[in-house]
Amino acid sequence: MVSKSQIKFVRQLAQKKQRDQHDLFVAEGHKVVQEYINEKYEPYQLFTTNLSLFSSHQAIVVSQSEMKAMSALKTPSDVLAVFAKANEQSLLQSNLILALESIQDPGNLGTIIRICDWFGIQDVVCSLDTVDCYNPKVIRSTMGSLARVQLLYKDLQEWLAGMQNRKIIATTMAGQSVYEYAFDSPTILVIGNEGRGLSKQVQELTTDAITIPRFGGAESLNAAMATGIIVAEARRKNPIGK
Repeated sequence: MVSKSQIKFVRQLAQKKQRDQHDLFVAEGHKVVQEYINEKYEPYQLFTTNLSLFSSHQAIVVSQSEMKAMSALKTPSDVLAVFAKANEQSLLQSNLILALESIQDPGNLGTIIRICDWFGIQDVVCSLDTVDCYNPKVIRSTMGSLARVQLLYKDLQEWLAGMQNRKIIATTMAGQSVYEYAFDSPTILVIGNEGRGLSKQVQELTTDAITIPRFGGAESLNAAMATGIIVAEARRKNPIGK
């Protein structure tokens, strides 16, 4: 049985202030929760309307109305879990690191995290004003990929200034074609804000600039779509381990 105070606590974790205070976040949906458990995340609290789904974990059985009271979804799932945030680790220094400046849309960030998971990018460095990766909408759109991708929030200009041993590539509207760029050395790929792109201050810290050639009439691509195209091309030319 779940108490009113437990329901209230879970609901409060929809707020960044509460997530930061308790170092906890909420994941919803059987598949998403199972992804975190598979990656050795131990549930702080686990709620389900169907105990058979998690017979090997200590779960609290709740009614549909109780699940709805805790859930951030219009149509609640049958599983909701509270997990501790991942401990921040050092960068793995892989040959491709993604840096994000001022990404604001949770759906964009979640999709970017899934793209990184698909292409084996384990480190993403975010500016301090990028949307929180534990935002419920981000968690939903990652479909569990956040369990395998580390996001670090830093002063992006300061961090880039200390990474001059790598090529730092700006994604712009007027750079070299991504299909002509070699991607032949350790690289930091910098993706800018959905509306403004990269700030002048960040662009001044980059060593190269690339663009996705436009063949039609669309004004722009969203940040996640552009990330997918560029990362796919980077991996085609320089696979993991090369």
